[in-house]
Amino acid sequence: MREFIDGSTAIVRGALGAGCTFFAGYPITPASPILSQMLAELPKLGGTAIQAEDEIASIGMCLGAVMAGARAMTATSGPGISLYSETIGLAIMAELPLVIVDVQRMGPATGGATTPAQGDIQFLRWGSSGGYPIIALAPSSVAECFGLTRRAFDLAERYRCPVFLVADKALSSTRVSVELPEAERWPVRERSLATTESLATAPYRYQPPEGVPPMRHFGAGRRLRVTGSSHDEWAFISKAPATVDALNRHLAAKIEAARDAIETVSLDLDPGARTLVIAYGVTAGALRDALSLARQAGQRVSGVTVQSLWPLPRNAIRRALQGIDRVVVAELNLGQYRREIERLAGTREVLGVHRVDGELIRPEQILEAIR
Repeated sequence: MREFIDGSTAIVRGALGAGCTFFAGYPITPASPILSQMLAELPKLGGTAIQAEDEIASIGMCLGAVMAGARAMTATSGPGISLYSETIGLAIMAELPLVIVDVQRMGPATGGATTPAQGDIQFLRWGSSGGYPIIALAPSSVAECFGLTRRAFDLAERYRCPVFLVADKALSSTRVSVELPEAERWPVRERSLATTESLATAPYRYQPPEGVPPMRHFGAGRRLRVTGSSHDEWAFISKAPATVDALNRHLAAKIEAARDAIETVSLDLDPGARTLVIAYGVTAGALRDALSLARQAGQRVSGVTVQSLWPLPRNAIRRALQGIDRVVVAELNLGQYRREIERLAGTREVLGVHRVDGELIRPEQILEAIR
């Protein structure tokens, strides 16, 4: 059945369908529609939705809910992510599954509250102390807002970590007629919990480094500790070099080793093309139109829409680069993701199509770079 909805509604539908049982947020343009819809819809399903007193309280409530057994989500925009930063680090260190929606708007600071942008890309990757890897997904359509929200919950549970869903003002607030993909296409796993027999074992495990131990909730078995400090497998603070090393390598390895499983892209490749265009999020719409126009004019060009921004989908991009001489990266910032592509492109020419004036990139701008 087709519906006339916007990206915010699709994100809410995806979260509810993924089994979200707790939401906390604070009003901020352009993420407020997610808050208002979750306040209205989540209690109908027996869940809890809270408008907190501020952004820091919002994400803190979510982590507390996760520790008690909830499947949680919060939503904000760039200024809110700034305030989330320290607690995001706690979620990484404590290995707590959480979905964080960032509906991007133009920055810095208050910036353009009603202006579309894609300026948080590097901020999300490096915005918490320590520089440990995170997972970030970027829908490029209303249908993908639904599907990738479900996938975000699945990845959060699978790897016990915060997962970002990176939208933007234009995508979240624009209504289109869309048929949401069936939920079965985007399965969400149940949380892996320690069994009664294993409750006496440590709640964390660093060997093998890429392993992900089952969670324990408060009140289950031996007293559960949670800390943001470097800790041993029982969550007792430790400065022992071997323990700290094992912990930190584990936090990185469980994400890095899963690149192939996390990697999600949409490929539109022409084997004879010498030019490749890469885009993500709302800008991918202009990419699709530009490819169509270029091919109608007899030009051979390939395209990649990146849906898993982080970890960088290196394998897929390297495959797409085969036979390519020139790469065009289109994004609503001054070249944040282009920097990552340049590292993979080697001696190939890499061009950027960028806008930071509050307007969306047009297909004609990409066509000009292709030519």
